[in-house]
Amino acid sequence: MTAAAPTSASFPGTGPGPIAGRGPGGGGTLWRRNARARGAVSVPRRAGPAAMAAVPAERERPRRREERAGGAKRRREEPPHEPPEESPERPGDTPRESPAEPGYLALARGLLAGGAPARCSPAPARPAGEPAGDGAGDGDDLLGQLIRDLNEINEVPFFDVQLPYELALKIFQYLGKAELGRCAQVSRTWKILAEDEVLWYRLCQQEGYLLDTSISDHSCWKLALKNCRAREHMLKTNWKNRVGAVSQLRYEPGRVLCAVSCCDGVVMAGYSSGEVRLWDTRTWDYTAPVLAAVAGAGALPHVSFVRINSSLAVAAYEDGTVSVWSLLLGQEPIHHFQHNQHIQALALAPGGAAVATASGFQVKVESPDDKGFWQTSGTFEIQKLVNFLNLVPDVTGRPVAVAAAEDIVYLLKAEDPGRILHSVYGQPVTCLDVAAHQTAFGIKTFGWLLNEPNQVLLYNLETNQCVTKVGNSIGDFSCVNLHSSPPNMLVAGNKDRRVRVFDLRCAQAVCSVYGHQLGVSAVQMDEWKIVSGGEEGLVCVWDQRMATKLWEMHARHPVRHVWFNSHSLITANIPEEKNPRGSSISDDDPSLHRKYRGVIYSYEFSVDQLAVDSVLPICRSSYDELTGYNYNIGLAVPYDSI
Repeated sequence: MTAAAPTSASFPGTGPGPIAGRGPGGGGTLWRRNARARGAVSVPRRAGPAAMAAVPAERERPRRREERAGGAKRRREEPPHEPPEESPERPGDTPRESPAEPGYLALARGLLAGGAPARCSPAPARPAGEPAGDGAGDGDDLLGQLIRDLNEINEVPFFDVQLPYELALKIFQYLGKAELGRCAQVSRTWKILAEDEVLWYRLCQQEGYLLDTSISDHSCWKLALKNCRAREHMLKTNWKNRVGAVSQLRYEPGRVLCAVSCCDGVVMAGYSSGEVRLWDTRTWDYTAPVLAAVAGAGALPHVSFVRINSSLAVAAYEDGTVSVWSLLLGQEPIHHFQHNQHIQALALAPGGAAVATASGFQVKVESPDDKGFWQTSGTFEIQKLVNFLNLVPDVTGRPVAVAAAEDIVYLLKAEDPGRILHSVYGQPVTCLDVAAHQTAFGIKTFGWLLNEPNQVLLYNLETNQCVTKVGNSIGDFSCVNLHSSPPNMLVAGNKDRRVRVFDLRCAQAVCSVYGHQLGVSAVQMDEWKIVSGGEEGLVCVWDQRMATKLWEMHARHPVRHVWFNSHSLITANIPEEKNPRGSSISDDDPSLHRKYRGVIYSYEFSVDQLAVDSVLPICRSSYDELTGYNYNIGLAVPYDSI
């Protein structure tokens, strides 16, 4: 059985007969006739291969005209309320613009022609796969022009406005990190603009990172800001989880710790032997150099007070001697003066070269002149014994001091000596701190007499007026910190074992935490945490926003000094008794038990290790310690430093 031959039914419009286009029969003529009716190009019967290759190209143009004609015919058959469409184009007519042309091409044609584009309703969407028509070339030109505009960085396209690069940068400087990241996803030009180094340098400076650097110090400030924020997050996590290295800054066995001061990681400590040592905790291989005393002084008495800033170190002794060292010149003192009585208070300007001492009823201020020679800037006579003394920071000209003598607070200036800032009989001052333009101090009241609670008073040093009163406590305020607290904030410790944070704008306590067994003796805070030390020797780290304790550390003696920055913490446990019972009079007697000596702890939270994994102090021996004895060093031969 043979297969049936194909018939003319395979081609629409042809009748029965042989296959159209094959042979000289009428079928081929009929196929050409139907092709002419459809608008196709007629092909000679015996055309060559070149002519047959040109048929598709010649056939494409009439086919598009036929589709337009079919669309026009369908529109004529629509209801009469629709506006009539133009008649279809004939092969001999001039090609016209398609009525179904998209709106964006018509808009582009109007813009390129220089006239106002006509507003028309958007044309229906073109089916997928349909050619763009006669206006496709103009659309490609418009798209190419748009791409060239976006690649141009001298003229930044802000929607329909062209702005210079400098003006666009001026607009972008008001955006934050998230907004700049979103703008960088708009186009290539906006990405270049949003990642400009000037913008990210300003953001880095605004958030408090790398303040001492210039814009040329980093090649990518966006990456520098990212690294700074990652480090800050790591340090905050280590603070909360107590992850870091812990070490003890111990001078030598047999000496009692008397006083400690700290500035930017440099620790100054005075001992009962009269020696003063320095530690630089910013380096891992630091040593403790001795600050030499005045030559020919003989046996030195106990150290009463020590103070240190970025350039000077000051120590006061029990016999009224005061020595001043320069941290830049060496270990020999650059200034020395003497009081006839015991020194009750010592103050050092935080950012300058001025020293104030209180002995008996006299307050003396020493400072160098323009040539560097130290001289007495002022001497003030006080009616009562001074308990607290501070120098006002950031003062141009002669130094200004604030002194609290029992229930009177004095503002001491060279041109106006002895001005009384506050005085209420029967309300002694219990703590004092000074900032650039304000001073805060706690007062003790007798509730059964005056019916007033204990408070912290804030005074303005320029107007000499009381700004606000905060606190409502039964116990006495034992410590207050104003100079290192955030703006408009103040933290204070009380003998009722509570630490309170006050907002000076509303004069209310925004946080109150309780965790010490005895009174609070030292306190400091920043934007999110509080570090407090108690009389029982407990150091507590608190989360201010959650009002919860993160962790604590205990030592034997009261905490007298607390200092911290973003990555380190220094605490000092100082004994009350400087001459413990059973100790020998000899200076080189090592038999004093270590529980009487006091200790300085240094925490470094930038080291990613647990506190329990830190190297024990007994394993940090060096070749300077060649012998050992009970309760001090259990090693006769020290370890090598690898």
